Amino acid sequence: MRATVSKRSKAAGLPPGTLVHVGENRTGKVRITVLDYSKSEFQEKEVPIEECGQFRDTSTVTWINVDGIHELDIIEKMGEQFRLHPLLLEDIVDTDQRAKSEDHGDALFTVLKMLYVDESDGSLKAEQVSLVIGSNFVLSFQEQEGDVFEQIRERIRQNKGRIRKMGADYLAYSLIDAIVDNYFVILEGVGERLETLEEELISRATHEASGEIHRVKRDALFLRKSVWPLREVISSLARGDSPLIRKDTLPYLRDIYDHTIQVIDTIETFRDMISGMRDTYLSVLSNRMNEVMKVLTIIATIFIPLTFIAGVYGMNFKYMPETEWHWGYFAVLGLMAAVAAIMVAFFKKKKWL
Repeated sequence: MRATVSKRSKAAGLPPGTLVHVGENRTGKVRITVLDYSKSEFQEKEVPIEECGQFRDTSTVTWINVDGIHELDIIEKMGEQFRLHPLLLEDIVDTDQRAKSEDHGDALFTVLKMLYVDESDGSLKAEQVSLVIGSNFVLSFQEQEGDVFEQIRERIRQNKGRIRKMGADYLAYSLIDAIVDNYFVILEGVGERLETLEEELISRATHEASGEIHRVKRDALFLRKSVWPLREVISSLARGDSPLIRKDTLPYLRDIYDHTIQVIDTIETFRDMISGMRDTYLSVLSNRMNEVMKVLTIIATIFIPLTFIAGVYGMNFKYMPETEWHWGYFAVLGLMAAVAAIMVAFFKKKKWL
């Protein structure tokens, strides 16, 4: 968070449209790949930024994917070649954007969050994916290599399904659908964590369980923040206000909208479950403390009369007949044992034990 705030401070006072990269500092090489296809033709290659502009006005559908947005000159050149608005470019390099959709007339700009699990600590991370949808092209900008689009690439390569028979809007739908489908994978992992945690809480409430509840709650809030704005994004695309979205693509976008609502409902259910787990944890701790106090109280109650008897015969008065009796010691021990047995039997009858 501190790094993000520091980066944002550099953009303070600059003119609108000034490119300032906001996000993790990266030094890797920017990789640009092109998939250009039609019903009968297909080519896939890695190209330098100077060759991207030739795909703007072709009769085929072109998907240009940019892995790495930290080199601002490449983003600027891409904007010049595809005539993108400076404010659009500014949002691409600002990775702290919420999910949104903007209509720039000859291009639709959409920002989404692609979620993944950090293998180092198991926490959820989000990578910003920016999509620019044109009449015959889709530009996708990612922070780093690695995504959830490999199945789409395979469908294009092998000409499976209807993707090569449709336009750029259907390609954009496929990319958004892949991101939303991946949310279900993330939710499945969170659900398994909740089930394991619930079983652990029922059997025994530990400090580790309390920490896990906090981590799951943080992940649920992170999920909600990443996914909740997506409902508005898909809704605006599914309305079909832009001529770039064809009518035959609208049913698919409405299907994504239904999936998004399902994801949001699942996240809200998880949040309710987590709140219940927190109450369960506190309840288990309280019950455990009550059990401990119950045992200590019973022990103390049993020893109160025994202590009284021992105190009476420990006063050492000279004229106490029992102190001179040969069987006095054993009689007092027997009395104590009888009192203790009677009290234990009484507690069991009352079901206090």
